[in-house]
Amino acid sequence: MTNHKKKITIGSLFLSLSAVLFLTACSTSSDSAQDTIVAYTSLNTETTVGDAAETTDLTSAIKTASWNPTIKITYSDGSINFQPDGIPNHERDEYYAVPNAGVVVPDANSAYVMKDPTKAQTYSFDIPSSPEYSSEVTKAPLGSIGVMISGAILFNPYEGDGTTVAMASNFTVTNSDGITASFIDKCAGHPTPNSGAYHYHGQPECVTAKVDKAEGPSHIIGIALDGYLIYGANDINGKVVPSSALDECNGISSPTPEFPNGVYHYVLPGTADATSSIRCFHGKVDSSQIQPMPNMGGPQPDLGAAAEKLGITEAELDAALDRKMPPDFLAAAKTLGITEAELRAALGAP
Repeated sequence: MTNHKKKITIGSLFLSLSAVLFLTACSTSSDSAQDTIVAYTSLNTETTVGDAAETTDLTSAIKTASWNPTIKITYSDGSINFQPDGIPNHERDEYYAVPNAGVVVPDANSAYVMKDPTKAQTYSFDIPSSPEYSSEVTKAPLGSIGVMISGAILFNPYEGDGTTVAMASNFTVTNSDGITASFIDKCAGHPTPNSGAYHYHGQPECVTAKVDKAEGPSHIIGIALDGYLIYGANDINGKVVPSSALDECNGISSPTPEFPNGVYHYVLPGTADATSSIRCFHGKVDSSQIQPMPNMGGPQPDLGAAAEKLGITEAELDAALDRKMPPDFLAAAKTLGITEAELRAALGAP
């Protein structure tokens, strides 16, 4: 590790590490360790990121993390290959509110209830084991930006338009059967309706609950594509890191359980605004590792095949459905003189 320091400008509020100290209280019988003091100082200037942001081999720490055993991890010189299947090792909702076909930013009026479409994916990411800090940031694109220990993927905070914050626009939809589904589940995630790619837009409490104590420090919950590690909302003392202490990429240089002397890492602070996930990378990123976001618009049913199953014409089926999304299955079935169950079965609808 070199001793020179790099400067980054991170807005109006910064973490000052000058007050990171290990204190001991002396007594006649023994020494007792006190909390690490982490001071978050408001500064309207440049903050210097020293050794904690220098190139560090993170392999040993990565090996200690609680990775889902379904993730194939291969270590090589200078990089680590992650091959998750995208299915998290925690419960998901049975149903999700998904966008109507062609809708980029859905709401309760442009989405419908779908049985959880999550399915295994084919991912392969070559991530540097010694990330290189850069003062110039790389925008985190729509799509995969990190691998989480659960086996699922992390996305940036935004929906398909690149500006609407997913966590801030959560909603529910109730279908004609009385089933209510959320757009984003309690784990800050949801699947894409077409490809079934489950992913997070914020801190997944279903993941942090497996590795952190209620009032303890956050541990590694993932790794970004630039190689920097991802943590939950708490600092080394178990106190919530304020979003104002993070840089523009949700990064910070501070002590963690795995790096008591400090390390640059990303924080998912559990917010419901644009700070909910990583917005940019402060490490160098291989653009070939970035995988685009799958189409979020819900799948269109094959009306021709469905009509053939029902013994009617495609035009008759199309007219009965009246091109509504979500379809009014009950009304369409009555028009066609069949049961709702028969219509749903023909369309492959839950």
